[in-house]
Amino acid sequence: MAEYIPPTLDWVKKQVDEYESSGGTKGTTLLDTGMPCIIVTHTGNKTGAIRKIPLMRVKVGNNFVLVGSMGGQPKNPVWVYNLRANPSVEIRDKTEVYNMRAREVTDELERQQLWDASAKAFPTYNDYQAKTDRKIPVFVAEPV
Repeated sequence: MAEYIPPTLDWVKKQVDEYESSGGTKGTTLLDTGMPCIIVTHTGNKTGAIRKIPLMRVKVGNNFVLVGSMGGQPKNPVWVYNLRANPSVEIRDKTEVYNMRAREVTDELERQQLWDASAKAFPTYNDYQAKTDRKIPVFVAEPV
């Protein structure tokens, strides 16, 4: 079994720890904003270690949409590179855990539909895109 490397940012580590240690009954809203989040467990592309990140909960059918916004920063979050290299993920949605495969969405029509669903769930995504020159990556996690 691979080693787990906790998140380095304090607020992210706290969010993951609370969510995971409660079995998904606490910490289910991002930074106590009231906005629902999920925990995405994935494999580091350089370390091979287990990594965990809280992301906004955007569900379309049986799939989850994962948006690499990083608050509109100029570069992608590290997890984007991890998913590109290792698409197998585990998603915790409150008390439910799903084994899924993430795929980066490159088809423009599909990407726009998923972006629209994401922005409807979390309108700030549009502000983040406006803040950066990069095209924010969009992934869809589908059941295995």
